[in-house]
Amino acid sequence: MKTKYNLPVEGMTCASCVARVEKVMNKFPGVENVAVNFASEKVSFVADSKVNLQEVAKIIEDYGYKLNLAENKSKEVNNAGDDSPNKNYEELKRDFLFALTLTIPLFVISMLSDMEVGWFKSIWNFDIEQTQKILLIITTPIMFISAKRFFIIAWTNLKHFSAEMNTLVAIGTGSAYLYSLIITLFPEFLLKPGIMPHVYFETAGVIVTLILLGRLLESHAKNKTRDSIKELIGLKPKTTLVLKNGSEIEINIDELGLGDIVIIKPGNKIPADGEIIEGYSTIDESMISGESLPIEKSIGAKVIGGTINKNGSFRFKVTAVNKESVLGQIIKLVEEAQGSKAPIQKLADKIAGVFVPVVIGIAIFTFLIWLITTGDFSQALIHFIAVLIIACPCALGLATPTAIMVGTGVGAKNGILIKNAESLEILNKVNRIIFDKTGTITEGNPKLISVINIDVEKDELLEIVMNVEKHSEHPLAEAIVKSIKLKEYTNAKVASFTNYPGMGIAALYKNDNVLIGNERLMTEFGIKVGEIINDHNAVFGEAKTIIFTSVNEKIKGLLVIDDPIKSDSIEAVEKLKSMQISLSLATGDNKNTAESIANKIGITDFYYEMLPKDKVDLIQKYKDKNEIVAMVGDGINDAPALALANIGIAIGTGTDVAIESASITLMKGSLKDIYKAINLSHKTIRTIKQNLFWAFIYNTIGIPLAAFGLLNPMFAALAMSLSSVSVVSNSLRFRKAKLD
Repeated sequence: MKTKYNLPVEGMTCASCVARVEKVMNKFPGVENVAVNFASEKVSFVADSKVNLQEVAKIIEDYGYKLNLAENKSKEVNNAGDDSPNKNYEELKRDFLFALTLTIPLFVISMLSDMEVGWFKSIWNFDIEQTQKILLIITTPIMFISAKRFFIIAWTNLKHFSAEMNTLVAIGTGSAYLYSLIITLFPEFLLKPGIMPHVYFETAGVIVTLILLGRLLESHAKNKTRDSIKELIGLKPKTTLVLKNGSEIEINIDELGLGDIVIIKPGNKIPADGEIIEGYSTIDESMISGESLPIEKSIGAKVIGGTINKNGSFRFKVTAVNKESVLGQIIKLVEEAQGSKAPIQKLADKIAGVFVPVVIGIAIFTFLIWLITTGDFSQALIHFIAVLIIACPCALGLATPTAIMVGTGVGAKNGILIKNAESLEILNKVNRIIFDKTGTITEGNPKLISVINIDVEKDELLEIVMNVEKHSEHPLAEAIVKSIKLKEYTNAKVASFTNYPGMGIAALYKNDNVLIGNERLMTEFGIKVGEIINDHNAVFGEAKTIIFTSVNEKIKGLLVIDDPIKSDSIEAVEKLKSMQISLSLATGDNKNTAESIANKIGITDFYYEMLPKDKVDLIQKYKDKNEIVAMVGDGINDAPALALANIGIAIGTGTDVAIESASITLMKGSLKDIYKAINLSHKTIRTIKQNLFWAFIYNTIGIPLAAFGLLNPMFAALAMSLSSVSVVSNSLRFRKAKLD
């Protein structure tokens, strides 16, 4: 048995760390699909039952990272989340403030001494050697306290013959500090007659401080990309009122269990999924579905945890809590999507995997060239440090995941649940959308509006239909049974029952062979319906679904079912057309109905009498033409088509099956949300490309400038820090983007 995990990883500082953690974990037998998200600082993977997670964590720790297995324990949804980002932020803040406190006097003393400012010389009564010793005293705590994190990780990596961003910082600042220390304490080793070499204590101190500042800002920005999960978790109340032994008792949300009776008063948040057993109210479900208008609820209606009760009071029985609830599934889905990788990130990951060793090579080459051509060790060292410090794989590692995290979060707020990053990227390329009809184009609430009886009494026909159809789970069967209002009818036993997907049903009822279904089912059994269609041509010409009923191979009646077109379907189709996307309609209805529906909503490419297999074949036909196909259906009947399409989009209220079977689930069930989802995809991919461009161009320009001696190491440190912050900030720009 295989289990999917999504666990925090502490200690990652750049894209090279991502590549290393993935490489190490992929070596374990039984571990697969490893994907590390630098922005969320989590690793998702699939492992079989034989894998010892403790052993995996130990090996990861040997490389300088910590796999937090505590997250693997069962958690309540309202308490879900990881506080390690806040802990890391506080540690960074502490180290930064300590370094800043010492760096300010270090920088001031060093700069003013070098510039030989008159007023400073009058108050600074120390010679060069004494000044250097003072600078050493100030710098040493910075290197051994604030910069300790860089050296510890660098040493751990060195033991495994690997390197990453901390290695670059450690080598750069360590070289500046060590060189300056030798000049200060053992000048005879490097002094030349008549020359007093410059020390670089301020360079080491300022670089450490600026890099810590950059990481602090980066950490703060990364925490903001997690806000979507925090907001979802925050939807649930901390306590709730339940009925126990006839008394109202307030309990913690963690204590709520299946079958509990919960009392909801006006303004209360609903703590779990359930079914109303007493009372009436209107409920604001906008935070779950994006639907702005409150929805009326009465006895028997289902309620969703996290939604808000408006005016009335009611009681409901709990049917799902925590991870099994709709909100729990949404949180899980968003977390998994944010932890997944988009294909566009592969190039950045490959580059990051070899980036640091290449940069170290360039830095050494730069040092040697400057030393050979100028003979100045000090100058060669400073350019060596500049190359190391300017190189920044952090921006590469953050470019994609931060945009994905923001994009999936924005989607969740709008009732658009995206299964993974790959789906978001593929959606950006979709150029063909195939729609199912029932529940997609139409409201999905079919009703039997008329019955045409042929050579049989109407009540007798309805009795046959009632007894046979109540054995079917098809939505149309359910609609028919609900609509038939017979005060009295014989509840006769159905001897045999066979379902024909996409066509109808066959049954043996009172020793009669009964068929109830579409024209294709009748044709399948050799029953001719041409004359019936001609006799009732007006009915077949309407945009209605016609169900034939035959008894012993003779047509005995027609059931006319109406499922109104959604009010926003026409507008949605127009918006999708404006995106230059080709649209198709595929329905099991007859030609007249399909054509009528297609004409009303503005789709010219339509297919009728489609079985589930026919829809699969249709999708394959378009895929063979190299079209990127999205299939829009209800997530249940169209499961094969949803699975084959490049992108499966489930229209519905986020049922278990819909969420599991589709790449994207639209909670509101509105076709306009397809336009929103595609628009969201465009914005996300555009942001990713912008981020990758700036990450690549930054290193492409920065490293040569440093190698040619045109960049001071302190400016390099500032630029490096700001590059990561700029990438995350760019991703955060569209958190409040409008998708209409």
